[in-house]
Amino acid sequence: MQFQLELKPRSKARVLRGHPWVFVSELRSLAPEVFDGRALELLDERGHSLGWGIFNSKSQIVWRRLSRTPVKELDADFFGAAIKASLSRRPPQMRTGRLVWSEADHLPGLVVDRFDDTLVVQTLTLAMDKSLGIICGVLTQLLGELPIVIRNDAPARRHEGLEPFSGTFDGQPIEPHWVQIEGVEYFLDLVGAQKTGFFLDQRQQHLNIARHAKGRRVLDAFCNQGGFALNCAKAGASHVLAIDSSQDCVNAVKRNAEHNALKIETCCANMFDWFTQNRDERFDLIILDPPSFARSKQQLEGALRGYKELNLRALKQLNPGGILATYSCSHGVSADAFFSTLVDAAADSRRNVRLLERTGQPLDHPVLVTMPQSQYLKGLVVSVD
Repeated sequence: MQFQLELKPRSKARVLRGHPWVFVSELRSLAPEVFDGRALELLDERGHSLGWGIFNSKSQIVWRRLSRTPVKELDADFFGAAIKASLSRRPPQMRTGRLVWSEADHLPGLVVDRFDDTLVVQTLTLAMDKSLGIICGVLTQLLGELPIVIRNDAPARRHEGLEPFSGTFDGQPIEPHWVQIEGVEYFLDLVGAQKTGFFLDQRQQHLNIARHAKGRRVLDAFCNQGGFALNCAKAGASHVLAIDSSQDCVNAVKRNAEHNALKIETCCANMFDWFTQNRDERFDLIILDPPSFARSKQQLEGALRGYKELNLRALKQLNPGGILATYSCSHGVSADAFFSTLVDAAADSRRNVRLLERTGQPLDHPVLVTMPQSQYLKGLVVSVD
């Protein structure tokens, strides 16, 4: 038995412009629940095919495109070809990085990260979750017998009716251990840390910004595990201060710095409060890499105010000739909107601010141009007179 989904007549659904999602309100009718987690074809109102995608009647995003060509079964042949294609878009010798990234790699809801000799897998949609055993088998076939951590504790799973889980695929424990990332070693808990264990999307920026660090006084705000701080110290910064509101993150930076024989001062504090209480502090390089400020449209206005305020405070505390590297990982904040927060901050600071560089995601976090949500990471590097 096969079933085809149809868009409502006169639909203005974004899928008609190439976006890979369809919402439940955009369909003429739903398929029976027996098709949940399976691949179904989608038709426009004239009967033209818009591709094959995974279906879940219990999700508001009811259909997510897999392919524009027929997909009969989500079996080992399908995943073998899809994951092999994803790997072909990455550097062949990449030891640490993202191997599969959801819709951007035509596998909606599947995330696979590699940390040297360990794989970390997330299945965030029903179809990928039901196929977890097949996916892990394919990864083993393509990459060898590597330990596989399952990080299915992301809140997004609730939207698909899925329960949280974090552990290993074979049930064998994996203890926190040292992993080298771009020349620096980090003590990573791949089973229990944030996301899949490390913010791999910023690892190239850690090196990029460290190029400016030699001989400079550096502030790494929202330091997390210290990626920017450690690389700046390694590059010869005269002093590095790393701040985070999480004591666990601060402790991690201390451990990582000691292990790498690097000198870093740490502080556990809310960054807004710290800037208020330390107005007289001055730096030559400030990095602002906060967590997401906007997880919904309702939070957008507050997020933009937050970014503007952070940028303003940082600009005021830079020495002449100083550099600010500021980032946003908020999906709902566009690159133009984020740039506008910096423009407003520069105007209020009454300083001349020059753009040195716009940055984004590394190539192993690809952007699907018809899906704005896949382009979430924005960065701006500026100098201040």
